[in-house]
Amino acid sequence: MTVRVRFAPSPTGMFHVGGARSALQNWIYAKQQGGVFVLRIEDTDAARNKPEWTEGILSALDWIGITRGSYEGPYFQSANAGEHRAAAARLYESGRAYYCDCTREDVQARTGSQYQGYDGYHRDLGLGPGEGRALRFRTPDEGTTVVVDLIRGEPTFENKLIEDFVIARGDGSPVFLLANVVDDMTMGITHVIRAEEHLPNTPKQQLLWEALGVKPPVWAHVPVVVNEKRQKLSKRRDKVALEAYRDEGYLAGAMRNYLMLLGWAPSGDREIVPWSVIEDEFRLDEVNLSSAFFDEKKLRAFNGEYIRALPVAEFIDACQPWLTGTDTIAPPPWQPEEFDADAFAAVAPLAQTRIAVLSEIVPNVDFLFLATPQIDEAAWTKTMKDGSAELLDDAVAAFEALESWDAESLKSTLEAVGAERGLKLGKTQAPVRVAVTGRTVGLPLFESLEVLGRERTLTRIRAARLRLV
Repeated sequence: MTVRVRFAPSPTGMFHVGGARSALQNWIYAKQQGGVFVLRIEDTDAARNKPEWTEGILSALDWIGITRGSYEGPYFQSANAGEHRAAAARLYESGRAYYCDCTREDVQARTGSQYQGYDGYHRDLGLGPGEGRALRFRTPDEGTTVVVDLIRGEPTFENKLIEDFVIARGDGSPVFLLANVVDDMTMGITHVIRAEEHLPNTPKQQLLWEALGVKPPVWAHVPVVVNEKRQKLSKRRDKVALEAYRDEGYLAGAMRNYLMLLGWAPSGDREIVPWSVIEDEFRLDEVNLSSAFFDEKKLRAFNGEYIRALPVAEFIDACQPWLTGTDTIAPPPWQPEEFDADAFAAVAPLAQTRIAVLSEIVPNVDFLFLATPQIDEAAWTKTMKDGSAELLDDAVAAFEALESWDAESLKSTLEAVGAERGLKLGKTQAPVRVAVTGRTVGLPLFESLEVLGRERTLTRIRAARLRLV
């Protein structure tokens, strides 16, 4: 048997990080088993689907390493509508489904409860198809449905507690439960790896597989991804869009590594490991049962480690989208002609050790490419206090006299200026940093001044001095 897994997202919004984790788990499992990864776009909700959302899914998968051309598909669920309707007809003709025209109000009136499920009223009334009549699956009255799950063992469900659920709406269109099963059958899916939130639907789907005369797939329900309050990650409440992390400057390798740790861990006391190790060691039966906490702070730390591990040339290349702007990344505050690639290359190794996401490169280097620095007013107020004007005057005079404009000479010169005032270097360099870069924090000051150059440095210090008048 050739293992065939599928990833079946809906193109109704940004690509969820939980979906990305499921895609990677399916991808790795298929690769380990010498199997096939199938991408199916579940696009039957025409009111919410947009072509750009489908492209977003494909682009996001490309980013995390599941590239177009390396999998089967994408298939579109809407193209299989005829098979869905045919399966519904077979279930009706075989007596495994029946028509019902009850409303929710009808059921509530008969049961006296708004919480009780469907009561099977039309099971044996022989109602035929007709407008407004839904098709319900006839669940067994006795026995149990056992779901064999690679992660959760054998969850068992009493059939009498599973209501006769709808498989086709009053307009004849099949619902998700049936469409999903028929698609998996049609595509020969052997293993369904998905989040545990789908587990309650699994006995219903397994009953449908059996009623249609096909052996159910192997199930594996991975833990749901939650936030710091242990609530399921929500698009409305949490930062969940994979594209947002990509555009903020998270590296694909860091994101893949981190996502695979949500519910599983590699051998030994380690978390940051090469992708080849994850591909080799990942096992579905080793995935935890408990919910997986998506810790953005931890992901950020991961990303910083991955950035620092890049060769400098690769780091420079990785920064380019933020240095120029793209369709989804805002352009930097300088004009394109103001950018100096050599100047950036000179400070790139300094920036590489200080940023955790690539978008942070812009505020770290913008002072090099702007005619005047963007002044952080809070930083100015905090730093430019009594004595700052005179200190800046002394700095200008000392820097003008320098024969060699290099980081070491700049440092020793400013150190001497501060010593004459009884100031340590930290206190001395703060007004100079704000005058030149606009901020109190950033790249090492003296290396920055060396790259900025004598004239631009002195012009900025003089401009700051005039502002203090």
